Amino acid sequence: MIEKLPFGRTGHNSTRTIFGAAALGRVSQDKADAVLETALSYGLNHIDTAASYGDSELRLAPFLKLHRDEFFLASKTGDRTYEGALASIERSLERLEVEQLDLIQLHNLVEPDEWSTAMGSGGALDAAIEARERGLVRFIGVTGHGTRVAEMHLKSLERFPFDSVLLPYNFTMMSQPEYAADFDALSRVCEERGVAMQTIKSIARRRWQGEDGPRYSWYEPLRDSEAISRGVGYVFARPGVFLNTSSDATLLRQTLEAANSAPQPSSSEALQRDVAQHQMEPLFVRGVSDTI
Repeated sequence: MIEKLPFGRTGHNSTRTIFGAAALGRVSQDKADAVLETALSYGLNHIDTAASYGDSELRLAPFLKLHRDEFFLASKTGDRTYEGALASIERSLERLEVEQLDLIQLHNLVEPDEWSTAMGSGGALDAAIEARERGLVRFIGVTGHGTRVAEMHLKSLERFPFDSVLLPYNFTMMSQPEYAADFDALSRVCEERGVAMQTIKSIARRRWQGEDGPRYSWYEPLRDSEAISRGVGYVFARPGVFLNTSSDATLLRQTLEAANSAPQPSSSEALQRDVAQHQMEPLFVRGVSDTI
């Protein structure tokens, strides 16, 4: 079975693999039901969605009617103002057909101007705090992409005691010294303060480069089972962090199979071979490609 760990100081023991419900954003209800049954069959007990993930919240609603008590449920708002964020939270509850979210996250809060708006008076943070006071949500987190996300999450944690953070973590991203140093600094603070640390892009190959074929995520994922297993093993080798599954639902079973087998840490040499064989590249490079 997939290992469970305390999700920060929330009191919930979450499976180290969290279902990334962006995978449901553009699928039929029948397909979504099948994907969710796969997640259930591997014992997952934590779902992460967002207001901006297409029809994801709508696709989750029928499943949650049957399994709400079995899952820690997280969503996100990308709005930066109080009015916009509160409306977004209320809309997410309506779409999910639930009375309460376990976690609401300020989505992709990285740009300084957006940060100032969201974290200032009359910003999205005020809406999240009010939603918590009203019992609409239980906990509050922050997420982000890019090479400066760890630095911005540290700034966010100095402003407010967020319960969780979310950011990219894989071998190619951590091969960039600046990113690795910022990630390590954030990790130390999260451990000290009991902040849950969620990671994304564990099986990312690179940005799309004109390849043919269906695209189920904005980046190209790995598809080789052994490389996927090593990517999952790389994340699991870091104590305490969680792995959010890819927005490509076709890779969910492979990812969960790798997580279920308690993958051993891969050597740097093996990971370097994957980089060469699969022509892997970091999704974000400072000054070159720092946004989605």
